Amino acid sequence: MTATVRPYRDEDLSAWRALNEGWLAEAGFVIEAKDRQAIERPRATILETGGMIFVAELDGAVVGCCALLARDDGGFEVAKMAVAPVARRNGTGLRLLEACQGAAIAHGARRLYLETSFRLVAARALYRRFGFVDLPPRPSPYARAEVFMEKSLAR
Repeated sequence: MTATVRPYRDEDLSAWRALNEGWLAEAGFVIEAKDRQAIERPRATILETGGMIFVAELDGAVVGCCALLARDDGGFEVAKMAVAPVARRNGTGLRLLEACQGAAIAHGARRLYLETSFRLVAARALYRRFGFVDLPPRPSPYARAEVFMEKSLAR
């Protein structure tokens, strides 16, 4: 079955929390203070600061999520992307990225940026297939961030 991607609603909060806490635990990461803020208060920390959140729904259940964080340079950062094990390897992650890219383009962004970890092999492969390229290392508020990537949206 194919998941449907739609904008986040406040009633998605428990699924948003579970998905994000789940991928962090699965990868063996500590939930950092910045994670906790976004996980517990997505409306205040993401939506009310110019960002967006998309969720993937399958048979009425939220099985994936991804946020777009507004950046000072006019671009967006892809963040908090998670797909439940039941919805992996069927295009759910790709559909979430497509929704993020479409929204970023609609808002006039010229690039997408993301930070990830060497541990997240499948995620990095998906990002590369989607057109993200590696950037040099840079400071990050996340201890786990070791890989920095961007995708140009310029036509």
